[in-house]
Amino acid sequence: MKSTINGDLSSLLAGAERDYLVRSNGNKVKISNLDASTVGLYFSSKGCGPCRRFTPKLVEAYNELSSRGDSFEIVFVPCDRAEDAFDEYFSKMPWLAVPFSDSSSRERLGDLFKVVNIPNLTIIDRSGNVVFEKGVQFVGEYGADVYPFTPEKVLKLEEEKEAAKREQTLRSLLVSPTRDYVVSNNGDKVPVSELEGKVVGLYFTVSHRSSDDDFTPVLNQLYEKLKEIGENFEVVLISLEEEESTYNESFAKMPWLAVPFKDKICDRLFHYFELQAIPTLVIVGADGKTLNNNVAEIVEGYGTEALQWFPFSPEKMEIVAEKAREKAEKQTLESILVHGELDHVVRNGDTKLQNSSGRTSCSTSQHNGAVGAALSYRN
Repeated sequence: MKSTINGDLSSLLAGAERDYLVRSNGNKVKISNLDASTVGLYFSSKGCGPCRRFTPKLVEAYNELSSRGDSFEIVFVPCDRAEDAFDEYFSKMPWLAVPFSDSSSRERLGDLFKVVNIPNLTIIDRSGNVVFEKGVQFVGEYGADVYPFTPEKVLKLEEEKEAAKREQTLRSLLVSPTRDYVVSNNGDKVPVSELEGKVVGLYFTVSHRSSDDDFTPVLNQLYEKLKEIGENFEVVLISLEEEESTYNESFAKMPWLAVPFKDKICDRLFHYFELQAIPTLVIVGADGKTLNNNVAEIVEGYGTEALQWFPFSPEKMEIVAEKAREKAEKQTLESILVHGELDHVVRNGDTKLQNSSGRTSCSTSQHNGAVGAALSYRN
């Protein structure tokens, strides 16, 4: 939705004693010389992890738009606290910036465009109209294809994504114009065609997060069990790592395959499956269609017992859900707290309270609430 900020580019981007922007090499560019029809104001900081992950995607999109001659420019509005952090961060950016020294202009722009979270990419036209506010979301998902940042273009891209899901195959998920293989941790290239006809788990993870590090060994055990009993199953790592050394270190401990480090498809699949949590294990059926958008909680909760519900189809998941409902209905306070000879709780001061003295059924809603709280913590 278009909204208007009073003022043209010069009045918006200039400072009290400044009529220019700067490049990372120190060159000054007069704001009046900007001839782009649309400008992206990029609020970001080196100290912000999501910013560091998004900036390379924005650089790639910007370079592609520049090579095509599209009328678009970016102005970096630094949110860094220290100038040396700004200098290092800005050195990797090919666009313009509000000088770090002009803190009053940086703060004014942040307030004017109601920037609450970073990274933030707000697209404005030459008259100061905000024409697109969700630049980070859609550049992250579609790259340069979202240009010229109009509702019509976004609608078209979303329709194409839905059509791609209807026509989905394993090749459409994992193959790119420059790569038709995945890799093993010893460097072998395995053609995606060799995975067709198998049930494939797409494992989205970031190592050195406690939830991911705890989940990987559990998945490993299930993977080996399924292999042992002859199930036609494979896992493909979709790593969201920032550093290649960390990617190599974590992948070396995994027995399955992976999409190469920093492959464009990793980000595309992250958005394609609309991930809500990490780790996520998407299950793709033998026909190339998605069977389940995330079975990580099932695998983590049941371990190798989860193989009884392989390949985690909707029908199998209904059995899991029914089992959970039955367990919730039978659950009592005593069943939760009593374990072997431990049949009491203690009050401050070591007073023992027998659990059986106040046996109370735990309602389904209470159970679900506890599970929800646990999952929120896990994510």
